[in-house]
Amino acid sequence: MPLFPYLGDMPIIGARVYMHASAQIIGNVNIGNDSSIWCNAVLRGDVNHIVIGQCSNVQDLTMGHVSHKTQGKPDGSPLLVGDYVTIGHSVILHGCTIGNECMIGMGSIIMDDAVIPDRVMIGAGSLVSPGKVLESGMLYMGRPAKAIRALTPEEIAHLRYSAEHYIKVKNNYLDNLPKAPADFSNP
Repeated sequence: MPLFPYLGDMPIIGARVYMHASAQIIGNVNIGNDSSIWCNAVLRGDVNHIVIGQCSNVQDLTMGHVSHKTQGKPDGSPLLVGDYVTIGHSVILHGCTIGNECMIGMGSIIMDDAVIPDRVMIGAGSLVSPGKVLESGMLYMGRPAKAIRALTPEEIAHLRYSAEHYIKVKNNYLDNLPKAPADFSNP
């Protein structure tokens, strides 16, 4: 199991969550029902908490981390991800908030205190600067990320479709996990 405690905090995992054996989920992390954490992804909830909503997927090589609490910033910067979110390969999420039905493109970086509201698509390789608050229903791209245009109805529907597709894929993995070998040590 890829779960590790930190200072007494153990990850909390919902029902029918798939976690690849190479993933690392550490400390104060809460993962909602039907979500999936893929190959070599890291969710490190050591100095603050991480919440991954229901039916979301964190794809291969993604790093999720947080910023600690300080006197000047008593809540620090937790990492909060909504429901039906697709987080592409090799994304860095650091102490940011992502709403529901979003897609974060491969290789993107979302920095501390950035807020991505519901139904936003972030193009591959984009950088969302610290504290930036985006607008719902938009496509953002670039370094730094800028609003390109409003999403079409088809693109908005695809946000939910993408997450639902990953639910099917993770269910295939869960339903076909090898069974534990029989215990031959006690005849």
